[in-house]
Formats: sequence, structure tokens, C-alpha cells
Amino acid sequence: MEIIKSKTKDVPLVDQLAEKQVSRRKFFRYAGIFGASAAVIGSMASCGSDDSITDDGINLGSGDIGVLNYAFALEQLEAAFYTRVASSPYSGITPAETQYIQEIRDHEIAHREFFRRVLGNNAIQNLEVNFSSINFGDRASVLATAKAFEDLGVSAYNGAGQLLTDPNNLLIAGKIVSVEARHAALIRDLIQPGSFANSEVVDANGLDVVRTPAQVLQIASAFLVSRLNASNLPTS
Repeated sequence: MEIIKSKTKDVPLVDQLAEKQVSRRKFFRYAGIFGASAAVIGSMASCGSDDSITDDGINLGSGDIGVLNYAFALEQLEAAFYTRVASSPYSGITPAETQYIQEIRDHEIAHREFFRRVLGNNAIQNLEVNFSSINFGDRASVLATAKAFEDLGVSAYNGAGQLLTDPNNLLIAGKIVSVEARHAALIRDLIQPGSFANSEVVDANGLDVVRTPAQVLQIASAFLVSRLNASNLPTS
């Protein structure tokens, strides 16, 4: 699957996909930001998930646990992508771009490990990714994929916020989506200066794109071998 060519200039890569179906010191610096919040919400294990592998895929669970596992799955995907990019940089990468990629990688790893710690025994298993469609040696391919992942992640958190019932969990989601939006703005400007908040992602009311879990997972599935079952997630 070729993912670096757009059908039109106005169609975001994530929508095209939908149509088709660290350093230790830096890590702990970022992960420490969430320590207090993890202590507050780490006791919500009463709504556990069933992550056994069935014909329907890995069950994310229900309630807030299911929504957090949904976020955990996306953070696993992003962390795996940026880890790969950082370990084998694309041709012609600049020192500044190298630093940006490493910083984003560290953020995504911190997010992933935060959810793993908070979810505890309710966390889904490590997911198997499929990056065969990405040319990691080509800047355009890597940045287009990064843009797709970041735009997707922001829209996913935007859509998931209303599904959370615990205000502490909503607070955490708000903190993380703001970081993901910073990533999205940076990656967009690396591709095309000034595109950080264009009409693809921000509407006339100044509001960002929102996607449901079903829409997000349909897009993300193109990069996953593991199948996810979101059937028990809340819908409102």
C-alpha cells in the first residue's frame, strides 16, 4: 500500500486510509509528569477488560477502562513508529529533525508506559504492528505517516473525551491530546510551512476534527497485525 501520495491536495492522508481500510533520562523526565495523576486513577481496576484473543480480536474492555485501553493501543502504535524512525533515520534528515523525532518518540513512550502502569492487570497486551507500507528511508513517506498518526491521535482523543465518566481520566486525556496536537502542528509544518492548523483539521468555528473509536480503529488497522475489538466501549 502506497501511503505517500495524496489523491487530492484537500484530502488528508488519514481519510484516504479510511477509505481503503530513548533515552532513559528523557523517558523518566516525561513519564514523571504523569506520576501524581496515575496514583489518583490507578485504583479503577473494577471495570477490567477481557484481553483474550478471540475471533473478534483483542477486547479493549468497557467503561473508562475500555477507553483508556483504546488510548493505550494508539500510543503503542505511535511509540513503535517513532522508535523505528529514530533508530533508522530517513535519508537527508537534518539535526533539527533528528531532535524533533527523538523528542516525539520520548513523549509517545512516556504516554504508552503511563497507560500501561495505570491500567495494570487491565491493560491489553503488546500489539504487533505492520509498517510494511512505509518507506522508512524516504522523508516524504515518514513525515506523511507521522502526519497521519498525529492527526488521527488528536481526533481520537477529541472523540473519546465524552466517553469518559471519571473527571480525573478526562483531565489526563486533555493533557495528552494537547501534547499530540503540538506534535501534529510540528510535523505539518515540516511538510508544508503554515499548514499546522489548516482546514483539513480545524473547521470554520476553530474546532478540531473529531473521530469515533470505530472510525479511528478502521484507519489504525492498516498499521496493525493485532485485531482490536471495541464492541464493549461506551458510545455516549
